[in-house]
This record gives sequence, structure tokens and C-alpha cells, in this order.
Amino acid sequence: MRNILALLCVFLMAAHQSTSLLTKGESIRNTIHNIANIAQITLVHIKKLKLLASPIGFPPASIVGLSNISHELGVLDNELQQHPFLIQIQADVSSLEGRVRSLALSMECPLKPKPAVQMDESVFPDSHLYMTVTKVQHYLEELLLNKGKLKLC
Repeated sequence: MRNILALLCVFLMAAHQSTSLLTKGESIRNTIHNIANIAQITLVHIKKLKLLASPIGFPPASIVGLSNISHELGVLDNELQQHPFLIQIQADVSSLEGRVRSLALSMECPLKPKPAVQMDESVFPDSHLYMTVTKVQHYLEELLLNKGKLKLC
């Protein structure tokens, strides 16, 4: 009987150690790693579209902190919703925005409300699609270069 109780105690102690909760710092680090992974996967999805390299220059992406990144991803998500052809990229950006928003809330950062969807009836839908994809690609590349900003509000 003592052997069974001893084994049960050892088992419970081992189970407790293997299922310990992450600290807040570890959780933030894991979330930032997940955000970077989603951004990289999205860039792969964009490259699979086999678009020509963009000669279009965009102003530098505004990557200041979580509040700003969440808002910008929300704007890009809204733009992508106008193009059913880009559903996978839109899903990726939406997931990315949700993770950034969740991280911001866990760090008690102030957040702007999600931007409202505005339908844009472009005269040149193909050009608009190309511009949207290029803008998303540029923003995600900048986000990966500045992923340290994901630790700031």
C-alpha cells in the first residue's frame, strides 16, 4: 500500500512540474513568436501569388507599438475584405490583428476601436488588388524587421 501511495505522490509531483503555467513574460514572448510566424506565413502566401516586384514606393510603415500595429492591421484587413481572391491572405491578416489586439489587451495597452469597413468601388479593380497586396507585403516585412515594437504599447 505504501508503494502505491509513494508512486501516486511521485506521479502527482511530476505532473505538476510538467504542467506549470507560463509566466507573463514567457507568454508575451510566445505570443510575439506566434505573431512573427503568422507574418512570415502570410508573406509566403503573398509570394505564391507570383506578382511582379512592385515599382511602387510606399511611405515607411508606421510601426510604433501594439496599439498602432493593431489599428494598421485592422485597416489592411478591411482592404483585403474587398478582394475575394485574397481570402487566405485576409484570413492571415485578420488572425494576426486578433493576436496583436489580444497581446495589447494583456499588456493593458490602450486600443483604438477597430476601423469600420469601407467599400471602395475602384475604377481599376486589378490595380487596386495589386496595390493592396503590395501594401500588405510591405507592412509585414517592416513588422518583422521591427518585431521588438511588439513589446511596446
